[in-house]
Amino acid sequence: MKTVLTATALMTALALPAFAEGDAAKGEKEFNKCKACHMIASDSETLVKGGRTGPNLYGVIGRVMGSVEDYKYSDGLKAKAEAGETWTEETLATYVKDPSDFLGSRSKMTFKLRKGGEDVAAYLATFSE
Repeated sequence: MKTVLTATALMTALALPAFAEGDAAKGEKEFNKCKACHMIASDSETLVKGGRTGPNLYGVIGRVMGSVEDYKYSDGLKAKAEAGETWTEETLATYVKDPSDFLGSRSKMTFKLRKGGEDVAAYLATFSE
């Protein structure tokens, strides 16, 4: 019995990372909520039209936080940039749930994406190297 419980616990622990992964197709739909402020544009073309209130999210996964040139970031994201922290799918998913909580200070992004953050992060990863 002890072996069965141990094996079950081990299999559950190994499966947890799979639950944390987002679905890029679902994220594409969820990103419609983000387009009011954000676009996705490479140097040569606009891939997803959107607002310019927030920074361009092309290549955000793997980029240093708070590092888009000529964008005025909050003090919290400036501190993250100075520390050299980079966006990962996990950190982005956590950030969009509650940006101010993530930063530990006020964020310019007031929108909170309570569900689907992992999916949006997976979608944005498709525009990153």
